[in-house]
Amino acid sequence: MADLKAVRVLIVDDDAMVRQGLAMMLGAFDEIEVVGAISDGTEVAAAVNTFRPEVVLMDIRMPGMDGLTATADLRRRRDAPEVLVLTTFDTDEHVRRAMQVGACGFLLKHEPPADIARAICRAAAGEPMFTSTVLRQVMGLAAAGVEDPARDRARAALTQLTPSERGVAELIADGRTNQEIGGELLMSTPTVKAYLTRIFTKLDLSNRVQLAVLVLRSR
Repeated sequence: MADLKAVRVLIVDDDAMVRQGLAMMLGAFDEIEVVGAISDGTEVAAAVNTFRPEVVLMDIRMPGMDGLTATADLRRRRDAPEVLVLTTFDTDEHVRRAMQVGACGFLLKHEPPADIARAICRAAAGEPMFTSTVLRQVMGLAAAGVEDPARDRARAALTQLTPSERGVAELIADGRTNQEIGGELLMSTPTVKAYLTRIFTKLDLSNRVQLAVLVLRSR
């Protein structure tokens, strides 16, 4: 069996020891290749041009440009890499902003190395990744709008979807992978991906996390 291609990862963190630690830790996984490590959000655009990562591990608090601003700038690019926010801070505001700017996942730095590596691989495959703690916050943020007009807006937006598209969207909100969705809806994985592309276009969304939040808010 041919070896699988390693996921190219760029680390962005202002702490040199954290950068070195992450690089060493992730370097132990055959499925991951750390292609670069930089110290500030202002360096992200040039580093992405140079290293062509598939996934960026992004810290939040940095002295020049913070990670969420850098993520927003990065996600506006064509063929932008996925961004996993990796931080010591998990406040509701940070989680909310990470979702709004297009991060595909939000992890805490104390997560086990295997969980971070797994999240990177899932991000490269276009699947969102949150820790269980952060996922509860995502659900809470969505539920907080139950008596809010945001619920009605979410429901109105979802009426644009066909029944099949809505079925895919509901399973995304339940945290299912493309393969799991295909198995449940009797679709191939490429078909699921095609559905997601249409859904994102119709709803003006950039990733699965934003879609999941929209569906959760509509419930």
